[in-house]
Amino acid sequence: MICYFLVPVWWLVVASTKNAEGLFAGTGSLWFNGFHFADNLRDLFSYNNGEYLRWLGNSALYAFAGGLGCTVVSVLAGYGFAKYQFRGRNFVFALVLGSVMVPLTALVIPTFVMMSNIGLIDTVWAVILPSLLSPFAVYLMRVYAGASVPDELIDAARIDGAGELRTFWQVALPMMRPGVVTVALLSIVATWNNFFLPLMMLSSTKLYPLTVGIGLWSQLASSNNSGGQSLWSLIIIGSLVSIVPLIVAFLTLQRYWQGGLSVGSLK
Repeated sequence: MICYFLVPVWWLVVASTKNAEGLFAGTGSLWFNGFHFADNLRDLFSYNNGEYLRWLGNSALYAFAGGLGCTVVSVLAGYGFAKYQFRGRNFVFALVLGSVMVPLTALVIPTFVMMSNIGLIDTVWAVILPSLLSPFAVYLMRVYAGASVPDELIDAARIDGAGELRTFWQVALPMMRPGVVTVALLSIVATWNNFFLPLMMLSSTKLYPLTVGIGLWSQLASSNNSGGQSLWSLIIIGSLVSIVPLIVAFLTLQRYWQGGLSVGSLK
């Protein structure tokens, strides 16, 4: 099982050190054949006037705005479903659960038509706004808020004179931290790896994220339409660089999960 996940990563690391000739030399794809990592990295960042860096910045913008926005919406919605009684709560939450089962590909055309009607096609908002909504994240925060925040603690805060916003910010939110971090990480990773949505919404290459940009390079390389330069080595090392921010995010946020679990065990 470990090999199943690590072998592709190992191949990506090894392939990123080869030039275009080494990738197709047939001398062993899982071992080094020359070391051209620095040259590939320099070519990656300089190709077509730094096109890759622009795509990297776009991915960071979409992941930051869409991922964190989705986290805020999901945390507030989940907390509201868990701790407030209002008419139609169960029905609305049932609709949220039902929307989890709808394939995202089935929503692309309605989303495209809606964005086209309000004039947001080929803008960053066409990618960010749909990324703010995640039914699964709302469901996850509803379950976590209901289990981790006792109603008695909220009632005690209200008796002490705390308003609803202060009760949420100072009492409930710290207890929901592991769930919030989980939703944030899942949302950021999903937005960072999103391919189909920006492919449908964007036509300008300057607005492409890394997923769509590397896909464009792959099409050019397959059709030998890259202006005399082989793009395969750039595609490989570009794919490697694209996963580095995700690895850093996982390693950085891991301590919050561990801290939240240990605090919960002491209670």
